[in-house]
Amino acid sequence: MSGSRDFPSVSPLRAALAGRCPRCGQGRLFAGWLALAPRCGHCGLDLSGQDAGDGPAVFVVLILGAIVVALAILLEIFVAPPAWVHLVVWTPVVIGGALMLLRVMKAWLVAQQYRHRALGS
Repeated sequence: MSGSRDFPSVSPLRAALAGRCPRCGQGRLFAGWLALAPRCGHCGLDLSGQDAGDGPAVFVVLILGAIVVALAILLEIFVAPPAWVHLVVWTPVVIGGALMLLRVMKAWLVAQQYRHRALGS
């Protein structure tokens, strides 16, 4: 709202994990699962022009891919299950993990952009 208001320093990681505004740490960052709110309901930070681009998806693919591939290889080495077991085990892990990580990574990138002045103050 007013440019002279002082806001506490908010950790980008805490803001991302909680899905909160990177400026005040109170207002909701998301209007839906992955859609950003147009504005923080607490401090009024304009989020309408914010675009994290493909960054969150890249991080999710790299992080989740490495974890799932490593675990699938370990499962294959130590248990050697049939192929359908891999399908049943890893499909929900990949889908669920991607949905959870995408939200956190998007919030983290928005918080980092705010912290480094790439997002309006």
